[in-house]
Amino acid sequence: MSGVVPTDAAVQEFEALKLRKQNRFIVYNFSTNWKTIECVYKAPRDSTWQKMVEYLPDNECRYCVFDLDYAHPDGSKRSKLVFILWSPDTAKIKAKLLISSSKDALKKKLVGIGHELQACDPSDIQLDEILKRLTK
Repeated sequence: MSGVVPTDAAVQEFEALKLRKQNRFIVYNFSTNWKTIECVYKAPRDSTWQKMVEYLPDNECRYCVFDLDYAHPDGSKRSKLVFILWSPDTAKIKAKLLISSSKDALKKKLVGIGHELQACDPSDIQLDEILKRLTK
């Protein structure tokens, strides 16, 4: 564990996403002093998976939680909170190490995550592949 912890505000934004469905996704990043994890972007409810992918920078690490609504093959409508650790190959080594070692501290505070994935390239987070995993 790295000692980097999420701020109370970052956890509260997750709770608002989970319980009140106020946003579609939240993007988290480290504070400028690298001591805490903060919410840096909250997407409106009408945002798409593709919009979230576009928001992830090519050379910086981020965490993201997406409230994914989908149809199950049995016809039922479902919703899962998808946790993404974004660590592109072009990110700085310090950031890649810190994001990996801080993941558990953040996830402990974000109770209710339904699916988790780690991605280093946009091809790792294609929506059709995510849906295949969720509907098995």
